[in-house]
Amino acid sequence: MTSIVANAIGQSQFYNKLADSALTLTKQLVLYDPSYFVIDYPNGDVPKNKGVCTDVVIRTYRKLGIDLQKLVHLDIKTNFLDYPNNWGQTKPDKNIDHRRVPNLMAFFSRAGASKPITTNSKDYLPGDIVCWNLRHQITHIGIVARQKSNDGKRNLIIHNIGGGQVLEDCLFSFKIIGHYRYEK
Repeated sequence: MTSIVANAIGQSQFYNKLADSALTLTKQLVLYDPSYFVIDYPNGDVPKNKGVCTDVVIRTYRKLGIDLQKLVHLDIKTNFLDYPNNWGQTKPDKNIDHRRVPNLMAFFSRAGASKPITTNSKDYLPGDIVCWNLRHQITHIGIVARQKSNDGKRNLIIHNIGGGQVLEDCLFSFKIIGHYRYEK
């Protein structure tokens, strides 16, 4: 029984650290820029003052020593056909694959990190990853924060939907298409 309690506390601490790390990103000025960049590998990043929604997730995990660029790239290399091919690629691309929401969704699913999609805000815990369909198959991703909405009913979301890395009350603003809790 003691080990179960210790594991639950450890997981909670990891996800709280993840949520807190994401929150620090909201203090940095980042312009929304979906441009393709050639970046280092591993641990590559686009210029610090640029980014999209996926970069919030990537940078947050990197703060805790987890390189999603490398993890996604290695998985796509060995399981290319298990990933969406919405971009006409014939092989993996370490510069961009991890910066695409459908690829992150496939990676988290393949890693066994999927959680149920519900309309109950209590199911979305700090550090969880949420994906949405904004409209016309435009996908979006964010991280659940520890901070609550003004009415105290929902955790806020840390994301970049075009106005930089922000903390907002938008959990149910769009159709949720993915819910994940990932710890390497």
